[in-house]
Amino acid sequence: MPETELDPSASPLKAFGAQVRRLRKAAGLTQIDLGRLTGLSDSQISNLERGTRHPTLDWVRATDIALRAGDTLELTYWSLKGTALLPGYQEYVAKERDARVIRLFELGIVPGLLQTPEYAKALEDASVARGSVTAEQGAERLRLLLDRQAKIGRQPAPLVHVILDESCLHTQVGGIDVLSHQLDRIEELASRPNYVVQVAPFSMGALRPFMRSVSLLELGDGSLLGYTETHQRGYLENDRPTASAWAREYDLFQVESLPQAASLMTISKARRGLFNMKVDLTGAPWRKSSYSGNGGQCIEVADGYAGVMPVRDSKDPQGPALVFPAEAWRSFVSAVQAGEFGDV
Repeated sequence: MPETELDPSASPLKAFGAQVRRLRKAAGLTQIDLGRLTGLSDSQISNLERGTRHPTLDWVRATDIALRAGDTLELTYWSLKGTALLPGYQEYVAKERDARVIRLFELGIVPGLLQTPEYAKALEDASVARGSVTAEQGAERLRLLLDRQAKIGRQPAPLVHVILDESCLHTQVGGIDVLSHQLDRIEELASRPNYVVQVAPFSMGALRPFMRSVSLLELGDGSLLGYTETHQRGYLENDRPTASAWAREYDLFQVESLPQAASLMTISKARRGLFNMKVDLTGAPWRKSSYSGNGGQCIEVADGYAGVMPVRDSKDPQGPALVFPAEAWRSFVSAVQAGEFGDV
């Protein structure tokens, strides 16, 4: 039965299908062969080639491998996602996987490679709420980010050097609890031998050389690439003199930023500061939590505050309240219940 003639100009999906057919034929495979290699039936392969079925990312990657196409189909796949990804971003991600050194600088938001899933999801949820992307596009971007993180966990692992503007430590993405765990995550990554984390303090002011986020990649062949973004698009800079100039600026920047030990102290201080922030306890639902040895009620807690647990002396309800991280309070309660503090 003759194959249906394809019109790649009809839609991005049909152009993708035509690309699949071209690569399949170049590899000398039938639709049955490709289906066997990628876990689909020949009729499903036919639907994909005719542009009547949307591919999954897993299938696209398996097909790139089966057809020895590098990242050809995956790069085309991301173009199907409309405005979910900035132009130029796909090319950067493809190069990032092969980098032996990754140098990052970020303003306001923790770089994607360091983000916890909860922090990353909070960012995407905000984009959906603003109407910047659809819920489906937000979920796809989150999957891509987690895949990027997994890819740089390869062996040998790349060196990842990160300079965080101090604002990254204070921008509340997802609330206090999410940000606290994100700062924990940064500290954990900094303990790994292939990570260097530095903070560019607010005091640097105008001496900071970059006014927007910058990424620099050193590839295995010695080539150097730069990447930055505006609100409308991403720019992959492969001009060697330009990328080298960015790298020189970055080298000077890391000298002027806080050393890693001082940076980690700054991060720890920022995390502690999250729970010292003023919490409005007007109308707080106080309840008795524990009792003193003589039977008098002494501790009250207020539930319902995300990431924190307010505590006060029940005998002095007009007095000051202490605000503890919720996780620290849970650990304390568990220790009391286990008798770690003796009879109380």
